[in-house]
Amino acid sequence: MSTRTTPTERQKRLGAELRKMRLAAGATTEYAAGLLGIDRTRLSNMESGIRPFSPERIRTLACNYACTDETYVEALEAMASGKERGWWERHRGTLPAGLLDIAELEWHAARVRTAQVMHAPGLLQTEEYARAVFAAVLPPLSRLEIELRVAHRIERQQVFERPHPLSYIAYVHEAALRMPYGGRGATRQQLKHLAAQSERENIDVLVIPTSKGGFPGAGHALLYADGLVPQLDTVQLDSAHGPEFTHAEAQLTKYRAHLDWMDAAAMSPEASRDVIHKIASEL
Repeated sequence: MSTRTTPTERQKRLGAELRKMRLAAGATTEYAAGLLGIDRTRLSNMESGIRPFSPERIRTLACNYACTDETYVEALEAMASGKERGWWERHRGTLPAGLLDIAELEWHAARVRTAQVMHAPGLLQTEEYARAVFAAVLPPLSRLEIELRVAHRIERQQVFERPHPLSYIAYVHEAALRMPYGGRGATRQQLKHLAAQSERENIDVLVIPTSKGGFPGAGHALLYADGLVPQLDTVQLDSAHGPEFTHAEAQLTKYRAHLDWMDAAAMSPEASRDVIHKIASEL
């Protein structure tokens, strides 16, 4: 099996899960490597995502680690089975790897929930609005870099056009709806697009009104991707230096609580659409 110089977040996650399973079983790297007929260095590379796991090797390790959660093991095998190149790979070398990891995360997620307090959700942005969002980045991006990011952001919306569209819930603070990215015209069109997309069966846009006052979290954008099983859920956070990913159980629990609060605080889908249309009419 080939060696990767820069494993993706998904590849690293698979290796991390197998390492976690090994440690839970109290097994050493020497023992696990012996099960697979390889040396311990190669196993360490596999657990770090540098070398791939095959479904057969995952099954061998799970059996010898006495892992009895069949759905979890099958989900890990599914992660190892995907050999096709995702559309995002066309952008490798021209965009930061973290942006490609977001696209891969969304593509394989069972469901995505996102929380936005500064702008419309990325998967629901228009081209003009997205261009204005990237133009606000510091240090400033070149025109080419902006256009590459815009193209990638629009392509991410393929998750809504495939045979089994992604289930998507967006919690958007009212303040984000009033931020005029690209000017009044671009923002108006973005709000109309947001309302139209929220009519789709698989998409909910839920507005958190400013009247709710303070809310949990640091105000950063949050993406919570459900895995095939809860153990494989992932949180992605935006930061000034790029996307951050976490799947530690304590962090997952915290961000699930944040989203539960937002779900309780948000307006209904119908009331949210009314607010979006009202703000658009005021521009």
